[in-house]
Amino acid sequence: MPVSTRTPNGERTTWAGTRQAGRHWSAKAGRSRALRWALISLVLGLVVVVGIGGLTMFRLQQNLTTSPLNLGGEQVSDDGPTDILIMGSDTRVGEGNDQYGEVEFGNGDGRTDVMMLLHISENRENVTVVSFPRDLVVDIPECTDPETGEVFEPMESAMLNTAAENGGPGCTVATINDFTGLSIDHFMLADFNAVTQLSRTVGGVEVCVNQEVDDPKSGLKLPAGVSTVEGEQALAFLRSRAAFGDGGDESRIRSQQQFMASLARKIKEEGTLGNPGKLYEIADAMTRNLHVDDELGNITRIVSIAGTMSGVDLSNVVFVTAPSKVYPLDPNRLELDEEPAEDLFRTLQEDGSLTDPQGNGGTQSPEPDAGSASPETGDPAAPSEEPEGADTPSAAPEESVLLFNPSDIAIDVVDASDTEGRAADLIEVLSAAGYTQAAEGDSIDPLPGTQVFYGPGWQSAAQQVAEELGIPSAQVVASGDPATVVQLAIGQDFTSGDRMDLDNTVPEGFSGQTAEQFTCQQ
Repeated sequence: MPVSTRTPNGERTTWAGTRQAGRHWSAKAGRSRALRWALISLVLGLVVVVGIGGLTMFRLQQNLTTSPLNLGGEQVSDDGPTDILIMGSDTRVGEGNDQYGEVEFGNGDGRTDVMMLLHISENRENVTVVSFPRDLVVDIPECTDPETGEVFEPMESAMLNTAAENGGPGCTVATINDFTGLSIDHFMLADFNAVTQLSRTVGGVEVCVNQEVDDPKSGLKLPAGVSTVEGEQALAFLRSRAAFGDGGDESRIRSQQQFMASLARKIKEEGTLGNPGKLYEIADAMTRNLHVDDELGNITRIVSIAGTMSGVDLSNVVFVTAPSKVYPLDPNRLELDEEPAEDLFRTLQEDGSLTDPQGNGGTQSPEPDAGSASPETGDPAAPSEEPEGADTPSAAPEESVLLFNPSDIAIDVVDASDTEGRAADLIEVLSAAGYTQAAEGDSIDPLPGTQVFYGPGWQSAAQQVAEELGIPSAQVVASGDPATVVQLAIGQDFTSGDRMDLDNTVPEGFSGQTAEQFTCQQ
């Protein structure tokens, strides 16, 4: 269905549309496991087979391709947390995949362009999805091809996405086990067709971009604003690098997180889990395009995992990127940022909750202090150069230090909430906090999510304004207009109150969002 929107500048647009020895770090023999990117709905969708019967169950199971979890490993049980490694392959092998180019690498599974670790907590109340950049430089352990018996020697300082070439996806499992200290229980490897067919089956997924996109490399073409993508455009949105941010893999990961959060909201809002016909369509489409570990090749195991997902609140589904920094030997590669990465992995090892409670919400870790990893990494938003006026006069909410005098920040407040008087209300709130240059701009067509835009040199100022209003950092983005200082675009997620009402947010120092949040790609 065509969607008519306005950009933050007011222009109208329309779019049609192996497991390692030992378990988790915990003293008790706790288990740990996790989920995937656009296929968060796959696991949810397969719940349908519970009520369909033996013949359909057999058909779905025959759809799957399977291989060993890793180089060895013990049987997993249904107890404890669950970790599933979800991978997206760039393989050109298989029906429909050859249209994306020729096979270039290794075995038929290709390289893993997408790697996400889904952690489902033992109490089945929290889900954490950790994205690993494909360009991450890591050590790959010795791996043995389960079909040929070929032994691949350990590799130092290799790109993570090449691990699957050393005998298959089980080598990627072994690699991530090594550097996270976890013990992955299952994997799912999807090809290009999985995304195109899934997105069509659910009737498209709503995404948002702040500027018009025309990326010939991926084929992505979108107007500014909100669009519904499916098929080839959904795949292009997930694959595009050049269209967003600095063109790096971290920008692409943000697209994938936005897509998955939107997909999770759609499935919940439309009651998909209560529609057996639609669920079967999803299950059939996905299983025909999946490669999983041997145990997950048993459909009843997938059903068991899917059943644990059905009651998870969207505010407790967290998407984060594994903390990384530029690899010193190659500026085009990344390496783990050791301190925050260790904090993240320890939280998962201890089965903690990676949420930062807001208001009455929040989650509890099973042990004291295990559920809130908040690495002190300094001010992640601070620009290299600040404009004049960036004095440090007083304290912001929650006792953080202000980098800017509030009265020095010009804030253009525009209403995209479709709520009469909303811009004036927040201008009053900002003025009372000392932001005396807050002024109302022209209203724009309604947008689902609030955003704070910033111009060159004003990122810390925008973060400061966002903190004042309780707006998560994932919703603070660079403006396409170099004349912008700070612009507050009020969305339909902020129609009342002095601060945004979100149950949970991602802790300071981590990049990501919850499934509850609506974000736009820049």
